[in-house]
Amino acid sequence: MTTKTRRQYTDEFKAEAVRLVRDSARPVTHVARDLGIADHLLYRWRAEQQQAEGQGQTRQSARAEQAELARLRRENATLKQERDFFKRGGGVLREGVAMRYRVIQEHDRRYPIRVMCRALAVAAAGYYAWRSRPESARSSQTRTLLSAIRVIHRESRETYGSPRIWNALVKQGHRVGEHRVARLMRHGGIRAKTVTKWRATTQSQHRFPVAANTLDRAFTVAAPNRVWAGDLTYVWTMEGWLYLAVLLDLYSRRVVGWAMGPRLTGELAEQALTMALVNRIPRAGLVHHSDRGSQYAATSYQQRLTEYGLIPSMSRKGNCWDNACVESFFGTLKRELVHQRPYVTRDEAKQDIFEYIEVFYNRQRQHSTLGYHAPVEFEARAAVA
Repeated sequence: MTTKTRRQYTDEFKAEAVRLVRDSARPVTHVARDLGIADHLLYRWRAEQQQAEGQGQTRQSARAEQAELARLRRENATLKQERDFFKRGGGVLREGVAMRYRVIQEHDRRYPIRVMCRALAVAAAGYYAWRSRPESARSSQTRTLLSAIRVIHRESRETYGSPRIWNALVKQGHRVGEHRVARLMRHGGIRAKTVTKWRATTQSQHRFPVAANTLDRAFTVAAPNRVWAGDLTYVWTMEGWLYLAVLLDLYSRRVVGWAMGPRLTGELAEQALTMALVNRIPRAGLVHHSDRGSQYAATSYQQRLTEYGLIPSMSRKGNCWDNACVESFFGTLKRELVHQRPYVTRDEAKQDIFEYIEVFYNRQRQHSTLGYHAPVEFEARAAVA
């Protein structure tokens, strides 16, 4: 019989969770569900933070402030949607008239018909005549599919390409081929986010001992808490660099530990390790893989690994493929989130990354290596099996 261990949370996790409630203006119960924690914990953390900060706001003024923030967010989202429609219009112009008519029909409750007809270079009379004709079965199915594709794409934060969207459609019961989904996405101007930049974070010029490459690229792991892989990366803000340290459980690719700060230090890596140890409480023998940077080779970090019976493993010098899983995660994070918006402050970037990791990546984002399941879902399904 196994004893269920109570999950523990670092102060940084609590602070970011409370800030997510405040900044998103969503109910505590919704945010708690997204983070996979109990409502009462989030209520308690919020009360503790309010008391510590000595907030003097009345409940009425706080509600008014949240309502105003929510209104501004809605207005901003509306403006973005309007810009998106006219951006997509350029791609639709290259397609047939029927495709342009369908796009207009999809947005007829949001934009004036004549404005959209002008933008897509079709006559309003022609659109009304098209709409009055009986719709063919094929056209109806295409319209339904395109609508479902847009919903899935939007819910994925515009990060899914045709393979993941096709997989989601099949799970919903649609009978459609992957090539057709790709074609509809291309015609509809629906694309996954892309992007790039690079900056070295590995400080391998040091005198600390370096561990052997015990993992040796054995990235397929049979159970949780057998192999963790860690690394550090960076995010540019107008205040300067924000550095991020993470630890992934290679079994589910779940981010089990993370930490963010303005300096690339060994302490940052240790904070991520602490979060992982507190959350997962692994048994001795777990393999801890990283690059051979000074943050991981440092005496204090290695002592923590020894204390918990973790076995150190390090990539070969200058070989990023030895830690490909974490490199892939960082690439995904930057492609889908970081490179899509400029950050004014480190706090702004920190909040965005916290929500991406804890709400979207760990609990919602389909992972092709996991049979298109999210990491938390993958672990839950394995536990029941």
